[in-house]
Amino acid sequence: MNAIKKVLKNPYKLICWGVCRIPILYKKMSDESYLKLQYRSVFGRKLNLDNPKYFNEKLQWLKLYDRKPEYTKMVDKYEAKKYVADLIGEEYIIPTLGVWDKFEDIDFDDLPDQFVLKTTHDSGGVVICEDKSKFDMESAKRKLSRSLKNNFYYQGREWPYKDVKPRIIAEQFVKDNLSQGLHDYKFFCFHGKVKMILVCSERFSSCGLKEDFYDVDWKHLGLKRPLHGNSKNPAQKPASLNLMVEIAETLSKNIPFVRVDLYQINDSVYFGEITFFPASGFEGFEPDSWEKVMGDWIELP
Repeated sequence: MNAIKKVLKNPYKLICWGVCRIPILYKKMSDESYLKLQYRSVFGRKLNLDNPKYFNEKLQWLKLYDRKPEYTKMVDKYEAKKYVADLIGEEYIIPTLGVWDKFEDIDFDDLPDQFVLKTTHDSGGVVICEDKSKFDMESAKRKLSRSLKNNFYYQGREWPYKDVKPRIIAEQFVKDNLSQGLHDYKFFCFHGKVKMILVCSERFSSCGLKEDFYDVDWKHLGLKRPLHGNSKNPAQKPASLNLMVEIAETLSKNIPFVRVDLYQINDSVYFGEITFFPASGFEGFEPDSWEKVMGDWIELP
C-alpha cells in the first residue's frame, strides 16, 4: 500500500521503472533526458541544470559537464592504483595479485589461500575468498562473468565508467585484527578539502550495513541516508585520521567533488577507491536540509 501511495504521489517513479525495463529505450536516451527522469522519480522535483542548488542535483550537473579524461583512470580499480601510487606512494596500495580479461583465465593455483576478486569497471563486482579449500568457484564465476558484461555507465550515466575496460583483478586479502570488523572511511572532498567523513561498519553483520557521518574534528553529525541507519556503537576516532585526511585532500585536489575511500588496517592506511557520484547522486539525506548544506560546498563554474 505504501508503494502505491508513493507512485501516486510521484508518477515519475512508475515511468522511470518502465523505461529502465526496456534496455534499448533507456540506452538510447540522452544522458540529460535520462538524468532528468531519474532525478525526478527519486526526489520528486525537477532537475534544475541551469541553476542547481542541492548536492545530488549538482552531482548530476557534474556528470554532464565535468568530463576530464583522467577521471576514467581514477575509477578503474586497476589503473587507479598506478595513478594513486604516483601521488601518495606505493605503501598505501593493496597489492594486486593478478589481472585477467575473463574468469576462465585465472590460475587459482597461483593465488594464495585468501584473496579478493574484483571487476575493474563497476560497483559491487566483488568476491571474497577467506579459505580457498571452501571457495565456491561456480558462484564466483557467475557473479564476475555477469559483471563483466555490464557497462556500469548506463545505470546512472556516470561518464567516467563508460570507457573503463572490464577486467578482473585479484587483491591481497587484508583484515583488521584489532577491531570488530573492518571500518570503511569515505572522505567527502569539496574542491580539495575534506568536509565530511562517512564511516561504514557492520557490513557483514546480521543487522546490515550501518553508516555514520562525522566532521573532520570527529563530531558525529545528525544525518543519515534513508537505506542505512546509524550504528549503535559509534566508531572511535581512527589513530591515522590526520594522515587519511591529508591523503584524501591530495587525491581530490582541483576537483569540485569526489569521495576518497580509505582503510585503516591495524597500523597501516590503504587506498580503497575513488567515487565521483556516491549512490550515483540518487540517494538523499535525512534531514533533507543537508542536501542544501552540501550543495553549497560545491562551487560550479
